[in-house]
Amino acid sequence: MRAGHVGGARHEGGGDAGSPHTRVPDEKSTTARVDVCELVRIRTRHPEAVAEAAARRARRPLLGDTGRLMIVAADHPARGALGVGDRSLAMASRADLLERLCLALSRPGVDGVLATADILDDLLLLGALDHKVVMGSMNRGGLQGASFELDDRFTGHRPQDIERLGFDAGKLLLRIDYDDPGSLNTLESTARVIDEMAERRLPVFVEPFISRRTPEGRLRNDLGAEAVTRSIAIASGLGGSSAYTWLKVPVTENPDDMARVMETSTLPAVLLGGDVGGDQEGAYEKWRGALQLPTVKGLVVGRSLLYPADGDVATAVDTAVGLL
Repeated sequence: MRAGHVGGARHEGGGDAGSPHTRVPDEKSTTARVDVCELVRIRTRHPEAVAEAAARRARRPLLGDTGRLMIVAADHPARGALGVGDRSLAMASRADLLERLCLALSRPGVDGVLATADILDDLLLLGALDHKVVMGSMNRGGLQGASFELDDRFTGHRPQDIERLGFDAGKLLLRIDYDDPGSLNTLESTARVIDEMAERRLPVFVEPFISRRTPEGRLRNDLGAEAVTRSIAIASGLGGSSAYTWLKVPVTENPDDMARVMETSTLPAVLLGGDVGGDQEGAYEKWRGALQLPTVKGLVVGRSLLYPADGDVATAVDTAVGLL
């Protein structure tokens, strides 16, 4: 399968501002090639093309006829999280990442993408976001492996940016360490952003974890049933209104615990994927069971679909879509 045609940006006056079309090298290729030189040319000579492309973008409702969501996530690089499995810099090539994203977005049943501004701007210029749900990633300040990793400050999209660009939702990461007093600041800033999104009637997807430091100082998210239950309860109660709040939750260590865990809230939820290593089939099976629960409305998955162990992005995405 070849990725579909990818369009370029135009001046408001009608002249062509550049066309960073993908280039398909041969009939057997499964991914099209992004013209990085053309993207850079547009960025340097006509930066307004990003806003123009956003204004032209054909939009759609958050939920389609199926009532389900299949979102591809690509906001990891902005937090310095470039690794997939044992490949520490797997996501470092921006052209490669964009090609994988364009392929994933072209597959039937894929509703949209979650990413930071740099990646969404590229996808806008490539014309890959028409009729797709676009989710802006809001807090990327907690860099992976940093001493301040739990200080998840809002360094990405602000509510006003999501509104201005006509995007469809925002997403924020909420990691809580009971031994870190700074978690209270994280809770408060998260609540205020939820308020700001609700004022704009924009959905916000909250990804909560109970997190702890190992004796070596590495941060670990607790995926036990009790910890995930507490994280859902805390996240559900943040802000002055929960009307526009969704949850983005992991599958528990024991997938059989998910039914009980998801009884903690009536907020709609999507499952997150994470790095599944080489056990792609095991991940599918865990997602399949949790997707049957009444509050679970879809999947937001990134690395495991964009960088599958066998390299077949299209098949990985199609299999995940089939679970819905």
